[in-house]
Amino acid sequence: MSEWAARRFWKAAAVTEGPEGFGIALDGRGVRTPAKAPLIVPTRALAEAIAAEWAAQGDTVDPRTMPATRGANAAIDKVAVQHAEVADMLAAYGDSDLLCYRADAPDELVARQAEGWDPMLDWAAETYGARLETRTGIMHDPQPASALARLAAEVHGMTAFELAAFHDLVSLSGSLVLGLAATRNAESAERLWDLSRIDEVWQAEQWGADEDAEQAAAVKRESFLNAKRFYDASRV
Repeated sequence: MSEWAARRFWKAAAVTEGPEGFGIALDGRGVRTPAKAPLIVPTRALAEAIAAEWAAQGDTVDPRTMPATRGANAAIDKVAVQHAEVADMLAAYGDSDLLCYRADAPDELVARQAEGWDPMLDWAAETYGARLETRTGIMHDPQPASALARLAAEVHGMTAFELAAFHDLVSLSGSLVLGLAATRNAESAERLWDLSRIDEVWQAEQWGADEDAEQAAAVKRESFLNAKRFYDASRV
């Protein structure tokens, strides 16, 4: 049995502007979120990206090809109504940040982690006054509370739209620091994604690539890059 898919019912998708922001209209009718709220975004750039996704749909609607629309829906229906909870959840990544947990062997992997990750921890210390400490092994060891508080303040200061994108930047990379680096353009999004994959790339080099794992990683990479695009487009 084939899955049901919504059929395209409009001819044109256009950006509208009002006192609360920018909307998207399909043949003049405003788009709403799944929770039936008006789909209003803070910038024209983001609205144009969303309108382009609607315009590009074929006879049926494929949400997988609409990352900007999905991000806006999440910002309005989910993040805006529980902003503090989402910010707390993402800030908590700092206490177990990927960049802080290091291998003790082999030497080549240890060197790769240090070469890729140490500069990002230095960047966070210089940018936020938050020095996260490295650990060897996988056992949790709490980070300094003062450093975590400084990073958390940055996260809590984000808008709902920024935070919706930031959710993917952090959860996909496993690193609060890499997510923050993406928002500040400390490195390209592609470089930051590669830094999050040092361990996986090492394992593939030693044991061979797994086709399913590689495909999953490619999907996550594209989602990470889409999140960066959404973050940038949402900035007023």
